[in-house]
Amino acid sequence: MSQIDTLSELLQLSNSSYRVFDLGRKVEKISKTNFERIEQAMMPYPSPLQGHAHLAVVFWQKRPETPYIWFIKLPLDERGLLNQAARNHFIAIIIEALGNDLTVDPTEKQEELLKANPYNFTPSQYKLAALNSTLKFEFKQPASQYFEHCHLYFTGELGWDNWQGIGVQGLCDFAARINEGTNKGANADILANALPHLPEQVFTPLSVALENQQLPVVLNEVLAQMAKSELEKDSPDSNYLSAIVRAMSGNALNPLFLELADTLISDNRCQKLEIFVAISGRGWMALADYSRMQKFLEAVVEFIDQQTFFALFQDLVALPMIRPVLLQVIRAKDRTPALEKAIGELFTTMQGQTPKQG
Repeated sequence: MSQIDTLSELLQLSNSSYRVFDLGRKVEKISKTNFERIEQAMMPYPSPLQGHAHLAVVFWQKRPETPYIWFIKLPLDERGLLNQAARNHFIAIIIEALGNDLTVDPTEKQEELLKANPYNFTPSQYKLAALNSTLKFEFKQPASQYFEHCHLYFTGELGWDNWQGIGVQGLCDFAARINEGTNKGANADILANALPHLPEQVFTPLSVALENQQLPVVLNEVLAQMAKSELEKDSPDSNYLSAIVRAMSGNALNPLFLELADTLISDNRCQKLEIFVAISGRGWMALADYSRMQKFLEAVVEFIDQQTFFALFQDLVALPMIRPVLLQVIRAKDRTPALEKAIGELFTTMQGQTPKQG
């Protein structure tokens, strides 16, 4: 076991079946092929968060209904590649604690070793609920006990004001099963009818659950219409619009999402931090377009402070899909004076105030 080089190899040699999920920006499955390539530094981590890969490694030997889960946070290098030394250190800790049986019930001493693992992390309540819903759906298990009440609420039979019994787990269960249905109808159609009536206390956490899903056309159309109606007001609610962005972000390359992003970026009434963060943090694929990226950066530097621009830049430049376009925009000659000034200050900050050489 001491010659094991990757987590994939460790899991395979322990006779475990496994699946890997990204738990950083969203809850998204990583294919075994891509995970092996990531481990071998053959491809950058696709959606890093704060310079790290946030992983949920789910494995089992006989019964997938009761899997073991490792929540692992591993650093990435400046190219977005997995830090090999950190990954190897994690493996060494696991082998020292558990040997070649990853599913053994650990002794008190082994438990201490596992808890002291510096690469462990605790996902948020929303991420845990979304992962739980995803696993139950993938393993063809019933949803949690909270699903039925949530489903009944979305039919409207309880009244839209009677939302107090709706929980995060029920919302995530419903989102994970958005393409299924019951004798009351297709879940997507039920939610499409419910969306315009939902109070903020339900819609905001629902948007966080929906961001992990690629939504059916009917839901994207309703959400886009909700955004259009909000934008017709004299003072649109930026928190409400950012929630719509999050809800639609699983389809960030859909024309409806791209149209909404363009509108929000260009509308002076919507130049708010929460909207910029929703677009870049959840719908970042929309910014892979040169023109849209340029307008996005110009809007950020005009309406938001330099420190926020720097933070958004650092976040976006770490995304492999976005990095080439972002670098192309900041090097372009047709930059606005405000953007040029912000980029100059950005480079000064990144260089630690040291003068350029040569």
